[in-house]
Amino acid sequence: MPSIFAYQSSELDWCETNFQYSELVAEFYNTFTNVPFFIFGPLMMFLMHPYAQRRSRYIYIVWVLFMVIGLFSMYFHMTLSFLGQLLDEIAILWFLGSAYGIWMPRCYFPSFLGGNRSQFICLVFITTAVSTLLSFLRPTVNAYALNSIGLHVLYIVCREYRKTSNKELRHLIEVCVVLWAGALASWISDRLHCSFWQRIHFFYLHSIWHVLISITFPYGMVTMALVDASYEMPGETLKVRYWPRDRWPVGLPYVEIRGDDKNC
Repeated sequence: MPSIFAYQSSELDWCETNFQYSELVAEFYNTFTNVPFFIFGPLMMFLMHPYAQRRSRYIYIVWVLFMVIGLFSMYFHMTLSFLGQLLDEIAILWFLGSAYGIWMPRCYFPSFLGGNRSQFICLVFITTAVSTLLSFLRPTVNAYALNSIGLHVLYIVCREYRKTSNKELRHLIEVCVVLWAGALASWISDRLHCSFWQRIHFFYLHSIWHVLISITFPYGMVTMALVDASYEMPGETLKVRYWPRDRWPVGLPYVEIRGDDKNC
């Protein structure tokens, strides 16, 4: 049995040709398309700093984990090792779990928690830790955990979309869903139709997944921040801004807090 550290010890192998440009990098494009995680992570920490100071400094942890995803994904695609696969999936799990604990509206908490966020965060932490330990024994546990969180977040976003009349929130949700659908389509097509893409010498769908999902996450986090604000920050108005310019057709979203004397 090969070591979990060994190159190509993972059962996963994406469509890109292995070791095409270097003997040290198994999948060149799949490795280096993780660079946006290292750009967007620090940038979002800077842009969301005023919001984090007002809402919760734990939000910084989410963006650190966002960069950790990029690091472990790089390692996985560089080596295609079993350890790299586990670290990549576990990083995503902790990233989603952290965001889940911080931004999940209290009205969606299990009833036995009585709306107590501290207890909810403890519950999420314990569940994520148990899933992490089990993933070393049975790696498929991660897939179930990630899908469970993803489906529940999608359910909440759909409910909030129907409830809200906030045009900024509706726009964010629409863009986020389109980006996520495009990323998912790229991921699935790379896995299921690899022979076709190889015939036409196009091996970059998983790389496209990396780029799209690295943009989808910031949109998703800002979406959840807006949803959360309606429950947790009733005395504040959050304005969605885009970096580098609001008027540009493409930009990275963040929130600006404006004082509001209205009682909600």
